Amino acid sequence: MYILGENIHIISEKVKEALANKDAKFFQELAVKQVEAGAQALDLNLGPRKKDGEEVFPWIVQTVEAVVDVPLSFDSTNILGIEAGLKKITKAQPIINSTSAEPERLEKVPLVAKKYNTRLLALTMGSSGIPVAADERVNIALEKLIPRMMEIDFPISDLIIDPLVLTVSGCQEYCPHLLEAVRTLQYAWDPPPAISVGLSNVSNAVPAERRPLINRTYCAMLMGVGLQMMIGNPLDSKLKETIRIIEERDDSTPVGRLYLKIADHIAAMEEPSIDDVDMDDPEQAAIWKTVQILLNKVIYADAYLGTLVVV
Repeated sequence: MYILGENIHIISEKVKEALANKDAKFFQELAVKQVEAGAQALDLNLGPRKKDGEEVFPWIVQTVEAVVDVPLSFDSTNILGIEAGLKKITKAQPIINSTSAEPERLEKVPLVAKKYNTRLLALTMGSSGIPVAADERVNIALEKLIPRMMEIDFPISDLIIDPLVLTVSGCQEYCPHLLEAVRTLQYAWDPPPAISVGLSNVSNAVPAERRPLINRTYCAMLMGVGLQMMIGNPLDSKLKETIRIIEERDDSTPVGRLYLKIADHIAAMEEPSIDDVDMDDPEQAAIWKTVQILLNKVIYADAYLGTLVVV
């Protein structure tokens, strides 16, 4: 799994404060920590920065590149700020996160990506928002995103399609559609572009103590349909362990066997089976209940685990 570390994100109060104070040490320590934990790239989400983007983006590039060598992903709608940052890149091929199929962004952003030889993350979202059905998301990639790249001779090998994770709290019924979008996109072009998702979005607006379990369970399901790249938290050791279990097919523990069964059922376009679960084991029971909400079989509520202890 190729992980773009998500932890430099403006939603964090610590990141906001460090950015306001131009605290280079904070960002350098957080960058190094993520890379040492296994991040192969770093997503830099500093927000739009409409007033100071052309100053802040170069500063963050120089700050972070001083201590790590991995690709930097510019996660912003501020294309002028991104371009200012790209001019300071001296190490690995960067990533622009993101364009969409909205006409103005699809016109401008890919041209900047081509000019600076970046990879480009493209969202399956148009002017009317995020489509619900998997085939509608795939169609945006096939009919708008990929044709635009071909029009400007942008390498498909540098394109990353993001079919968009929606939160289980409020958009629960759409969680299964992402699985099918990821499955289908791998066969939608030859050779196919890379596919990535923002994993942690699935647990947005969920109580903090529930989020890691939802994230890693959805990750196992997404790996079942072939996901190999994501924006996620490399500092979450249990998420990384789940990834390792599935990649190495390590069935040496009961929980590991359950995650493998879940991934295998999803891969075979089957529903995971309760026969694979020891419901007397609180951890397995919690995983099973999480699968049920992610498949929209049971209505999500913050207390969906009941009295179960999340391990």
